[in-house]
Amino acid sequence: MSGDGRLTVYRGPRSASGALAALGRLKDRVRARADAAVDALLGDDATRRMDSLTSAHDGPDEFGFDPRVARYAVVGARALHRRYFRTEVFGIDHVPAGRVMLISNHSGQLPLDGMAIGASLLLDAPRPRFVRSMVEKWTATLPFIAEFFPRCGQVVGVPENCIRLLENDEAVLVFPEGARGISKPFDQRYKLTEFGLGFLRMALAARAPIVPVAVIGAEEQYVSIANLESLGKLIGMPALPVLPQLLVPGGFLPLPTKYRIYFGEPLRFEGDPDDEDAVIEAHVSVVKSTIQSMINRGLKERRSIFW
Repeated sequence: MSGDGRLTVYRGPRSASGALAALGRLKDRVRARADAAVDALLGDDATRRMDSLTSAHDGPDEFGFDPRVARYAVVGARALHRRYFRTEVFGIDHVPAGRVMLISNHSGQLPLDGMAIGASLLLDAPRPRFVRSMVEKWTATLPFIAEFFPRCGQVVGVPENCIRLLENDEAVLVFPEGARGISKPFDQRYKLTEFGLGFLRMALAARAPIVPVAVIGAEEQYVSIANLESLGKLIGMPALPVLPQLLVPGGFLPLPTKYRIYFGEPLRFEGDPDDEDAVIEAHVSVVKSTIQSMINRGLKERRSIFW
């Protein structure tokens, strides 16, 4: 109430700019607290690794990758990588600096193998780096995923995107089996399906070495007894696996298998990316047979699916 007895009504900030400034300060405080909580969950080593990479980025890049958003995703990825799947990593020193294409087997119904490979390069490599994964085009049509994947560094898998990333000296992850691999039924586990030729043409175009990668453990995380592919296509999905474990309580979670990831020595190919298919197929066969041999070796060495 004023000195003359009149009631004074508080009307908030005197201008729209004042209100926006107050909102901005509140947003900054919330973000600072969230960042502090994320750093606490990441731990000192992971935080230092993230800081060493994010300091070189100023906001989203041309593909939408935003390290500030990826930092939040790394909290979950680290928990899965370290605690849930208890991933063992072998040969990560084989991954060279600069541009490189990582070629891996694909399995498990959900792309958790890609997450684990990315976590390995970020959390276990002597020189941490972000991995840029090529993802299926149909993911760009999914609510939330279409926005979230690019923010975390995932890129729609078309040749132009892949070559551009390699020319920027990124580490690019490609699964040549695509949807055929990730949706394999259990009786086909660890048997590589057909590899496309595109990845080899892109590696030649960008003059990038190829590091073969074998992931052991993902095949058993969701046991699929069949793939209703035709029905899946009717609802806009490349596959529709039949997963009996979804019928039991908690079955939507992947089984806590133990992941083992093997990085092989770099493979270098020379030639014209527009060569005849027969020439490219010969190079692809080398990559595929190398990964299959790595898988076979890894299966022979492991003691159990779960430890």
